[in-house]
Amino acid sequence: MRVLAVTTWLPTRARPHLGSFVLRDARALADAGHEVAVVHLVPPGQLRPRGRDGLSGEDDTPHGIPVTRLVMSTTSPRQIAAAGHRLSQWSRGADVVHTMAFSTLLALSWWRPRSPWVHTEHWSGISSPQLAPLAQRAALPGLRPLLRRPDVVTAVTGSLVEPVRRIRGDRPTRVVPCIAERPVPLVSRRGDQPGEPLRLVSVGGLIERKNPLLAVDTLGELVRRGTPARLRFVGEGPLAQQIRQRAAERDVTDLVDLVGVADARAVASELGDADVFIGPTRGENFFVACAEAVLAGRPVVVGANGGHVAYLDDRVARCVSAADPEAFADAVGDVLTRSRGMSAEQVSATIGDQFTPRVVAGQYAEAYDLAARTARTESATTTTRTTRAAGSA
Repeated sequence: MRVLAVTTWLPTRARPHLGSFVLRDARALADAGHEVAVVHLVPPGQLRPRGRDGLSGEDDTPHGIPVTRLVMSTTSPRQIAAAGHRLSQWSRGADVVHTMAFSTLLALSWWRPRSPWVHTEHWSGISSPQLAPLAQRAALPGLRPLLRRPDVVTAVTGSLVEPVRRIRGDRPTRVVPCIAERPVPLVSRRGDQPGEPLRLVSVGGLIERKNPLLAVDTLGELVRRGTPARLRFVGEGPLAQQIRQRAAERDVTDLVDLVGVADARAVASELGDADVFIGPTRGENFFVACAEAVLAGRPVVVGANGGHVAYLDDRVARCVSAADPEAFADAVGDVLTRSRGMSAEQVSATIGDQFTPRVVAGQYAEAYDLAARTARTESATTTTRTTRAAGSA
């Protein structure tokens, strides 16, 4: 099947981890035998345009997937219209058009593909609009109806699919999770090591929603209680300097490391070196890093707002509602006690194989079949109505 995937979220050289889960989906579909091409609608400034056609010069084939970068600002009606026009031409050769991420729908807001159309939603602004920037919250009521237009919409968790269903009514809506893979081989857990510092790791953007300052405060609280500990941040973002300042205020400067961006292999290595994953997020949809930590055989302590709560086992996870370091420090001790004696393989098995590329690609194939049936049914219904109207004229 020829799949044209269109997204506003995809890694670039400037932002190598933005939308990495979208690229994983595309790779899984290609590995399952589909012919996949990706169009990335890139904000101006991230890439340098190539000539007057709006195409960027950063066309490439990550993981063998052909990617075309098309410059489009989500606040520019002219660029949205130009992107939509080009997509309408490119979509004619596709068996299915698969849009990913809410802002991508802007480029299809006044036309629809002739082929079946599946949309995958990742944006937390749908499930937790209070976490979105003010301008996006203000625009959301007028833009939500865009989710009604695709033949099928998938969302990455049940907590996200419910608000999507309320928008779409009886139109087909399904849960298809993000991909999260188990590292091979798994690194054994250290067990109790008297005198050795507890090793905490946090993976993700250093942004307000991820609340990394609370992770620093939690480290400070553990140290205050007499628990030797260290904390490593894997990721980058605008709060890096504030993290350093908070570490200094908490007198834990030498115990906090900012690793920066890391590829998948390096992330797996960081998880393997850790004792506990800490992610005091204010809100997530799927929380890929959390799933990857459990699959790597590590217990997790995370914020309680998000779809990740559904796939976490109480034996290896604590989801904390209170945004205070005392509660998170308590949770770290509790999850280590609960999971004591469990091997890395046993921790990993609490999630199992439900997020593997093979499983996710199979669920997308089902969504494509459903979209084709939905498109045929709606086309037949439209034809019947047109015929009846003509007959009564």
